[in-house]
Amino acid sequence: MTDFKLFGTIVNVIAVIVGSLIGLLIMRLTHKKGRNIEKTQRVTDSLLKALGLCAILIGLGGAIEGSVNGRIIDALEGNKEIAFGDIATERTLVIIISMALGTLIGELINLDKWVNMLGDKIQSATGGKFGNVAQGFVTASLLLCVGSLTIVGSLNSGIKGDHTLQLTKAAMDFVSVIALASTMGIGVMFSAAFVLVYQGTLTLLAGSIAGFLSTDVVTCMTAVGSLVIIGLGLNIVCDAKLRTTNFLPAIFLPIALVPLYDLIIGLFA
Repeated sequence: MTDFKLFGTIVNVIAVIVGSLIGLLIMRLTHKKGRNIEKTQRVTDSLLKALGLCAILIGLGGAIEGSVNGRIIDALEGNKEIAFGDIATERTLVIIISMALGTLIGELINLDKWVNMLGDKIQSATGGKFGNVAQGFVTASLLLCVGSLTIVGSLNSGIKGDHTLQLTKAAMDFVSVIALASTMGIGVMFSAAFVLVYQGTLTLLAGSIAGFLSTDVVTCMTAVGSLVIIGLGLNIVCDAKLRTTNFLPAIFLPIALVPLYDLIIGLFA
């Protein structure tokens, strides 16, 4: 395996760009002049709603895994019964605080406004032919980067030079962005920049930050990100108008909140 630390990340970025181009080509072919516009819009809307439902499913899976999965596994293995009220674990408290503080930070900065302004400019430059840029960018960025696979894969690449997980993720992302770009448009392609910055930063700083990314921290980050993905799904399916971009700071707060929680519990133990 190559010693170049960013090898897996670069392959992932290329996979996102190429997959997005294929998706955009599919979008252009289905919207080709002369086709039944009403039928095309109906099909696109149905596909978009289907992707929204998939986002909700992915989000629910991640949120459940982050907050109660450990208790459920213990119960299934016969190690411990789940008592009434036992579902709310210590991770759940960290997840709730992260969402509350992260949303407050996001609203104060108003990330949603800035992302939408940039998206509107790109959309105007492309003549509005390639979908809602901001929606495509945020949706794809979260779906591609939220999850333990991204974090663990980056740490493996940065510390061990093992790119297996990142290459596996690249293959999965390639297929995902074809579907996303064919319905959401060019904004999906710009998520490649987010993959490069986020995944690349984790990889380059792996040796320095590995100590802060304990299993509990990664699990809580995944759970918080999964809640944001549920919000994205609700926006797509139900037009809930949630400002999900303003939730983004919450994803990184478990890095500080999990050790702080452990410290406070330790003082009273």
